[in-house]
Amino acid sequence: MTPLSPSTVRYIKLGAGGAFARASLDRGELQLGYHEVPHELCAVGDWDGVLAFFGGIRKTAGKAKDSMREVQDFYTLGPDCLWITFADGLLWWGFAEPEATWLAPDSTQSASRMRRMIGGWRSTNIQGKPLRMADLTTRLTQVANYRGTICAVRAAEYLVRKINAEDEPIVTAATSARQAMTKSATDMIAALHWADFEIMVDLIFARGGWQRVSVLGKTMADVDLVLEQPTLGEVASVQVKSRASQAVLDEHIAYFEASGHDRTFFVCHSPTGALSKGEAEGVHLWTGEPLAEIAVKSGLFDWLMDRVG
Repeated sequence: MTPLSPSTVRYIKLGAGGAFARASLDRGELQLGYHEVPHELCAVGDWDGVLAFFGGIRKTAGKAKDSMREVQDFYTLGPDCLWITFADGLLWWGFAEPEATWLAPDSTQSASRMRRMIGGWRSTNIQGKPLRMADLTTRLTQVANYRGTICAVRAAEYLVRKINAEDEPIVTAATSARQAMTKSATDMIAALHWADFEIMVDLIFARGGWQRVSVLGKTMADVDLVLEQPTLGEVASVQVKSRASQAVLDEHIAYFEASGHDRTFFVCHSPTGALSKGEAEGVHLWTGEPLAEIAVKSGLFDWLMDRVG
């Protein structure tokens, strides 16, 4: 699908409390209430007449003008106007044919007029990913709290980027900064003294809710740390190596499989060649940049700077 480039954007509430939403979405129609407003005045563009009409039924001139503006937008905004609404926890969007049709409703529970949607309503971006309200910023979704029926969308640029499946510029910049931070963390971890490396690993697990049941730095056969996760009731072993080959990893996996522990972590910042845990279950292999990402997420970047510096 071609990326959108609308001339303007409007939010529409499909009936009070979404009364018209299901019918509008199912039929592919942009529906409007305002049952009391003469269709004839709107169809010929007599907006002074429409304003005078609202002046007779609204409490203030300002409210009359707001109502006239909403109806005018419905009738006059062209097929290049992007319309959005919210229903079923999703953002729905589309463009409407210019012609407005009177529906002659017999109840205010149904719409009084409509415009046909070009290709119907859509609730996915141009790549087919659902546009869930929970995944959108409240800068956009708060427009659903608008007390009227039709209004402009302040977060229009953000909206168009989401529909076009484009990254947010600020997120793109943050991602680049995060990648640079991870690269620096990788280099700093490789420069740590082995004792500091063990401390860093211990800090990662402590911040993840694991508790040591062995003494840090005490010599133990086969492992450097034994940990317990009290919430899960799991016991894990940890092997920490500055450098290690596949043979060393294989030896540790054999130890783990005979240990009775729930899981094990093999942590090595500078492996000798590529390491693989194969089909072994319960084995977590932390090396290189993935290890650095874990350290950064654990809030240890400044700690690394202090230790290396």
